[in-house]
Amino acid sequence: MGDLQLVLSDPKTRTAKKIEIKGNLSSVLIGRKIGEIIDGSPLGLGKIKFKITGGTDKSGIPHVPYIEGPVKKYVLLSGPPGFRPKREGERKRKLVRGNTIADDTYQVNAVIVEGEIKDAKV
Repeated sequence: MGDLQLVLSDPKTRTAKKIEIKGNLSSVLIGRKIGEIIDGSPLGLGKIKFKITGGTDKSGIPHVPYIEGPVKKYVLLSGPPGFRPKREGERKRKLVRGNTIADDTYQVNAVIVEGEIKDAKV
């Protein structure tokens, strides 16, 4: 199991906090999908619940919610995540990852659903 960075965003206070998850604690997130709500207590974050909104792997390739599994695929994109068009109607074939967190995932983005960042004991 590799180390992960968990970026927790709090919509109430409009702040974000980066949390390093090391060793076996990362197994709590491995296999989870974008959109799942997870309890923070197994990670040592106290009584907060958060929803996974995305992530990137070690090469910076973004996770997208519409591809199943932890696979890498080339898809034709016309907008975010993974591509920001400069002109109207511009499309590009880009490499993206599926919606499942795997061992290759480096960063996981999440938003707090219940609780606050100050409740997260890191």
